[in-house]
Amino acid sequence: MSGFTLHDLRCFDAVVREGGFQAAATALHRSHPAVFAAVARLEGRLGLSLLDRSGYRVGLTGAGRAFHDQARRALGELDHLEAFAEQLATGEEPILRVVVGDLCPPPLLARLSNFFRLQAAATRLHLSYETVGGPLERLLDGEADLILHRVETAEPRLELVTLCEVALVPVAAPGLLTVPPADLGPNTLRPYTQCVIRDTARRPRAESHFLIEGAHQCSAPDHLIKRELILQGLAWGHLPDFLIEADLRDGRLQSLAGPRLPGRVEAVAAARLGERPHGPVAERLWVWLQDPSGA
Repeated sequence: MSGFTLHDLRCFDAVVREGGFQAAATALHRSHPAVFAAVARLEGRLGLSLLDRSGYRVGLTGAGRAFHDQARRALGELDHLEAFAEQLATGEEPILRVVVGDLCPPPLLARLSNFFRLQAAATRLHLSYETVGGPLERLLDGEADLILHRVETAEPRLELVTLCEVALVPVAAPGLLTVPPADLGPNTLRPYTQCVIRDTARRPRAESHFLIEGAHQCSAPDHLIKRELILQGLAWGHLPDFLIEADLRDGRLQSLAGPRLPGRVEAVAAARLGERPHGPVAERLWVWLQDPSGA
Protein backbone atom coordinates (compact mmCIF):
# COMPACT_ATOMS: atom_id res chain seq x y z
CA MET A 1 0.00 0.00 0.00
CA SER A 2 1.46 3.34 -1.00
CA GLY A 3 0.77 6.55 0.93
CA PHE A 4 -2.35 8.56 0.17
CA THR A 5 -2.61 12.33 -0.11
CA LEU A 6 -4.38 14.78 2.14
CA HIS A 7 -6.37 15.97 -0.89
CA ASP A 8 -7.73 12.47 -1.50
CA LEU A 9 -8.63 12.08 2.19
CA ARG A 10 -10.50 15.41 2.26
CA CYS A 11 -12.43 14.47 -0.88
CA PHE A 12 -13.49 11.16 0.69
CA ASP A 13 -14.58 12.93 3.89
CA ALA A 14 -16.57 15.49 1.89
CA VAL A 15 -18.42 12.75 -0.03
CA VAL A 16 -19.40 11.12 3.26
CA ARG A 17 -20.44 14.38 4.92
CA GLU A 18 -22.30 15.80 1.91
CA GLY A 19 -23.90 12.51 0.87
CA GLY A 20 -22.63 12.33 -2.71
CA PHE A 21 -19.94 13.24 -5.21
CA GLN A 22 -21.65 16.28 -6.72
CA ALA A 23 -22.44 17.82 -3.33
CA ALA A 24 -18.87 17.15 -2.20
CA ALA A 25 -17.50 18.77 -5.34
CA THR A 26 -19.61 21.87 -4.73
CA ALA A 27 -18.50 22.10 -1.10
CA LEU A 28 -14.82 21.73 -2.06
CA HIS A 29 -15.08 23.97 -5.14
CA ARG A 30 -13.85 21.08 -7.28
CA SER A 31 -15.24 19.31 -10.32
CA HIS A 32 -17.26 16.14 -9.99
CA PRO A 33 -14.70 14.08 -11.96
CA ALA A 34 -11.86 15.37 -9.77
CA VAL A 35 -13.58 14.30 -6.56
CA PHE A 36 -14.59 10.94 -8.02
CA ALA A 37 -11.02 10.30 -9.14
CA ALA A 38 -9.60 11.30 -5.74
CA VAL A 39 -11.80 8.80 -3.87
CA ALA A 40 -11.06 6.05 -6.40
CA ARG A 41 -7.35 6.78 -6.05
CA LEU A 42 -7.62 6.60 -2.23
CA GLU A 43 -9.41 3.25 -2.42
CA GLY A 44 -6.77 1.93 -4.80
CA ARG A 45 -3.89 3.01 -2.59
CA LEU A 46 -5.55 1.54 0.51
CA GLY A 47 -6.65 -1.65 -1.20
CA LEU A 48 -10.12 -1.13 0.31
CA SER A 49 -13.62 -0.49 -1.00
CA LEU A 50 -14.71 2.50 1.08
CA LEU A 51 -17.95 3.46 -0.64
CA ASP A 52 -20.95 1.41 -1.66
CA ARG A 53 -22.05 2.82 -5.03
CA SER A 54 -24.81 0.31 -5.71
CA GLY A 55 -27.69 2.44 -4.42
CA TYR A 56 -29.21 5.76 -5.39
CA ARG A 57 -26.96 7.46 -2.85
CA VAL A 58 -23.44 6.39 -2.10
CA GLY A 59 -22.92 4.90 1.34
CA LEU A 60 -20.09 3.62 3.42
CA THR A 61 -19.01 0.03 3.43
CA GLY A 62 -18.11 -1.57 6.75
CA ALA A 63 -14.43 -0.90 6.12
CA GLY A 64 -15.26 2.60 4.89
CA ARG A 65 -17.17 3.42 8.07
CA ALA A 66 -14.28 2.28 10.28
CA PHE A 67 -11.76 4.15 8.14
CA HIS A 68 -13.83 7.33 8.08
CA ASP A 69 -14.12 7.39 11.88
CA GLN A 70 -10.32 7.50 12.10
CA ALA A 71 -9.98 9.88 9.15
CA ARG A 72 -12.45 12.35 10.66
CA ARG A 73 -10.46 12.53 13.89
CA ALA A 74 -7.19 12.91 11.97
CA LEU A 75 -8.60 15.72 9.84
CA GLY A 76 -9.92 17.46 12.95
CA GLU A 77 -6.47 17.34 14.52
CA LEU A 78 -4.98 18.68 11.30
CA ASP A 79 -7.45 21.56 11.25
CA HIS A 80 -6.43 22.41 14.81
CA LEU A 81 -2.77 22.26 13.78
CA GLU A 82 -3.35 24.60 10.86
CA ALA A 83 -5.22 27.07 13.09
CA PHE A 84 -2.40 26.82 15.63
CA ALA A 85 0.19 27.64 12.94
CA GLU A 86 -1.86 30.59 11.70
CA GLN A 87 -2.10 31.92 15.23
CA LEU A 88 1.66 31.61 15.72
CA ALA A 89 2.17 33.54 12.49
CA THR A 90 0.04 36.41 13.84
CA GLY A 91 2.14 36.61 17.00
CA GLU A 92 -0.74 35.69 19.34
CA GLU A 93 -0.20 33.26 22.17
CA PRO A 94 -1.55 29.76 21.52
CA ILE A 95 -1.87 29.11 25.27
CA LEU A 96 -2.50 31.43 28.21
CA ARG A 97 -1.92 30.12 31.74
CA VAL A 98 -4.30 31.52 34.36
CA VAL A 99 -4.40 30.50 38.02
CA VAL A 100 -7.62 31.11 39.94
CA GLY A 101 -7.36 31.46 43.72
CA ASP A 102 -9.76 30.24 46.37
CA LEU A 103 -11.25 33.71 46.90
CA CYS A 104 -12.18 34.30 43.26
CA PRO A 105 -15.97 34.91 43.09
CA PRO A 106 -18.16 33.50 40.29
CA PRO A 107 -18.63 36.85 38.45
CA LEU A 108 -14.87 37.01 37.83
CA LEU A 109 -14.89 33.50 36.43
CA ALA A 110 -17.75 34.49 34.14
CA ARG A 111 -15.78 37.49 32.93
CA LEU A 112 -12.79 35.25 32.23
CA SER A 113 -14.97 32.76 30.34
CA ASN A 114 -16.56 35.51 28.25
CA PHE A 115 -13.15 36.82 27.23
CA PHE A 116 -11.95 33.52 25.83
CA ARG A 117 -15.31 32.88 24.16
CA LEU A 118 -15.61 36.31 22.55
CA GLN A 119 -12.09 37.70 22.25
CA ALA A 120 -9.64 34.78 22.13
CA ALA A 121 -11.39 31.68 20.84
CA ALA A 122 -8.20 30.43 19.18
CA THR A 123 -6.12 30.70 22.36
CA ARG A 124 -6.33 27.74 24.72
CA LEU A 125 -6.96 28.63 28.34
CA HIS A 126 -4.80 26.58 30.68
CA LEU A 127 -6.75 27.08 33.92
CA SER A 128 -5.69 25.81 37.33
CA TYR A 129 -6.89 26.30 40.88
CA GLU A 130 -4.63 27.01 43.85
CA THR A 131 -5.27 28.08 47.42
CA VAL A 132 -3.85 30.55 49.95
CA GLY A 133 -0.24 31.21 48.85
CA GLY A 134 -0.32 28.88 45.84
CA PRO A 135 -1.47 31.37 43.16
CA LEU A 136 1.21 33.95 43.94
CA GLU A 137 3.91 31.30 44.14
CA ARG A 138 2.97 29.93 40.71
CA LEU A 139 3.14 33.43 39.24
CA LEU A 140 6.50 34.28 40.79
CA ASP A 141 7.89 30.90 39.73
CA GLY A 142 6.94 31.57 36.10
CA GLU A 143 4.24 28.88 35.98
CA ALA A 144 1.36 31.31 35.33
CA ASP A 145 0.83 34.30 33.08
CA LEU A 146 -1.90 35.78 35.27
CA ILE A 147 -3.58 35.06 38.58
CA LEU A 148 -6.94 36.06 40.07
CA HIS A 149 -6.51 36.08 43.84
CA ARG A 150 -5.80 38.23 46.86
CA VAL A 151 -2.31 39.68 46.49
CA GLU A 152 -0.10 41.73 48.76
CA THR A 153 0.31 45.18 47.24
CA ALA A 154 3.83 45.41 48.65
CA GLU A 155 5.18 42.85 46.17
CA PRO A 156 7.33 45.05 43.86
CA ARG A 157 7.55 42.56 40.99
CA LEU A 158 3.83 42.65 40.28
CA GLU A 159 1.38 44.70 38.30
CA LEU A 160 -2.00 44.67 40.01
CA VAL A 161 -5.54 45.61 39.14
CA THR A 162 -8.00 45.37 42.01
CA LEU A 163 -11.22 43.80 40.71
CA CYS A 164 -13.47 43.33 43.73
CA GLU A 165 -13.58 42.81 47.48
CA VAL A 166 -14.51 39.62 49.31
CA ALA A 167 -15.43 39.52 53.00
CA LEU A 168 -14.28 36.53 55.02
CA VAL A 169 -16.88 35.83 57.70
CA PRO A 170 -16.37 33.56 60.75
CA VAL A 171 -19.32 31.16 60.83
CA ALA A 172 -20.60 28.01 62.51
CA ALA A 173 -23.66 25.82 62.34
CA PRO A 174 -26.38 26.76 64.87
CA GLY A 175 -25.92 24.83 68.10
CA LEU A 176 -22.23 24.03 67.63
CA LEU A 177 -21.02 26.63 70.13
CA THR A 178 -22.23 26.92 73.70
CA VAL A 179 -20.42 30.22 74.23
CA PRO A 180 -22.63 33.35 74.38
CA PRO A 181 -22.07 35.60 71.33
CA ALA A 182 -20.75 38.41 73.52
CA ASP A 183 -18.01 36.11 74.86
CA LEU A 184 -16.79 34.80 71.51
CA GLY A 185 -13.07 35.27 71.00
CA PRO A 186 -9.82 33.34 70.52
CA ASN A 187 -9.80 31.99 74.07
CA THR A 188 -13.40 30.80 74.16
CA LEU A 189 -13.12 29.24 70.68
CA ARG A 190 -9.97 27.27 71.50
CA PRO A 191 -11.90 24.11 72.59
CA TYR A 192 -13.70 23.92 69.24
CA THR A 193 -12.34 22.48 65.98
CA GLN A 194 -11.36 25.13 63.47
CA CYS A 195 -11.51 24.31 59.75
CA VAL A 196 -8.81 25.81 57.54
CA ILE A 197 -7.96 25.69 53.84
CA ARG A 198 -4.85 23.73 52.91
CA ASP A 199 -2.16 25.92 51.37
CA THR A 200 -1.05 24.64 47.96
CA ALA A 201 2.15 26.71 48.03
CA ARG A 202 5.26 24.55 47.97
CA ARG A 203 7.00 27.11 50.17
CA PRO A 204 4.24 28.42 52.47
CA ARG A 205 4.72 31.84 53.99
CA ALA A 206 4.42 32.41 57.70
CA GLU A 207 0.88 33.83 57.74
CA SER A 208 -1.67 33.03 60.43
CA HIS A 209 -4.87 33.19 58.31
CA PHE A 210 -7.05 33.45 61.43
CA LEU A 211 -5.49 30.41 63.13
CA ILE A 212 -6.22 30.14 66.84
CA GLU A 213 -3.15 28.95 68.64
CA GLY A 214 -3.69 25.68 70.49
CA ALA A 215 -7.03 24.88 68.85
CA HIS A 216 -7.64 21.56 67.13
CA GLN A 217 -7.79 21.97 63.35
CA CYS A 218 -9.18 20.11 60.39
CA SER A 219 -8.28 21.02 56.81
CA ALA A 220 -10.16 21.19 53.52
CA PRO A 221 -8.87 21.50 49.94
CA ASP A 222 -11.28 24.32 49.03
CA HIS A 223 -14.07 26.49 50.40
CA LEU A 224 -16.85 24.25 49.10
CA ILE A 225 -15.64 21.31 51.19
CA LYS A 226 -14.91 23.65 54.11
CA ARG A 227 -18.47 25.00 53.93
CA GLU A 228 -19.89 21.47 53.98
CA LEU A 229 -17.84 20.52 57.05
CA ILE A 230 -19.05 23.65 58.84
CA LEU A 231 -22.67 23.09 57.79
CA GLN A 232 -22.51 19.58 59.26
CA GLY A 233 -21.37 21.00 62.61
CA LEU A 234 -17.91 19.43 62.45
CA ALA A 235 -16.02 22.71 62.81
CA TRP A 236 -16.21 26.47 62.57
CA GLY A 237 -14.21 28.73 60.27
CA HIS A 238 -14.03 31.71 57.95
CA LEU A 239 -15.82 31.53 54.60
CA PRO A 240 -16.15 34.05 51.74
CA ASP A 241 -19.37 36.02 51.78
CA PHE A 242 -20.39 35.12 48.22
CA LEU A 243 -20.49 31.45 49.21
CA ILE A 244 -22.64 31.75 52.35
CA GLU A 245 -25.13 34.56 51.73
CA ALA A 246 -28.05 32.13 51.41
CA ASP A 247 -26.83 30.04 54.36
CA LEU A 248 -26.79 33.08 56.65
CA ARG A 249 -30.13 34.33 55.39
CA ASP A 250 -31.83 30.95 55.84
CA GLY A 251 -30.25 30.22 59.21
CA ARG A 252 -28.16 27.24 58.16
CA LEU A 253 -25.09 29.13 59.36
CA GLN A 254 -24.64 31.88 61.93
CA SER A 255 -22.06 34.62 61.87
CA LEU A 256 -19.58 34.70 64.75
CA ALA A 257 -18.21 38.12 63.84
CA GLY A 258 -17.82 40.51 66.73
CA PRO A 259 -15.36 42.90 68.39
CA ARG A 260 -13.00 40.11 69.43
CA LEU A 261 -13.52 37.96 66.34
CA PRO A 262 -13.67 40.28 63.36
CA GLY A 263 -13.80 39.01 59.85
CA ARG A 264 -11.65 40.52 57.17
CA VAL A 265 -12.22 42.11 53.78
CA GLU A 266 -9.77 40.96 51.11
CA ALA A 267 -9.14 42.72 47.82
CA VAL A 268 -9.13 40.26 44.91
CA ALA A 269 -6.92 41.36 42.05
CA ALA A 270 -5.61 40.37 38.66
CA ALA A 271 -1.84 40.14 38.99
CA ARG A 272 1.00 39.59 36.54
CA LEU A 273 4.77 40.01 36.54
CA GLY A 274 5.62 43.56 35.63
CA GLU A 275 9.07 43.01 34.13
CA ARG A 276 7.91 40.28 31.79
CA PRO A 277 6.75 41.01 28.20
CA HIS A 278 3.12 40.13 27.57
CA GLY A 279 1.60 38.99 24.30
CA PRO A 280 -1.41 40.54 22.55
CA VAL A 281 -3.94 38.09 24.02
CA ALA A 282 -2.62 38.66 27.54
CA GLU A 283 -2.81 42.42 27.02
CA ARG A 284 -6.40 42.20 25.79
CA LEU A 285 -7.33 40.05 28.77
CA TRP A 286 -5.71 42.58 31.13
CA VAL A 287 -7.90 45.34 29.70
CA TRP A 288 -10.99 43.10 29.57
CA LEU A 289 -10.80 42.25 33.26
CA GLN A 290 -10.79 45.95 34.14
CA ASP A 291 -13.89 46.64 32.03
CA PRO A 292 -17.19 45.86 33.81
CA SER A 293 -18.88 45.53 30.41
CA GLY A 294 -16.80 42.39 29.86
CA ALA A 295 -18.66 40.63 32.65
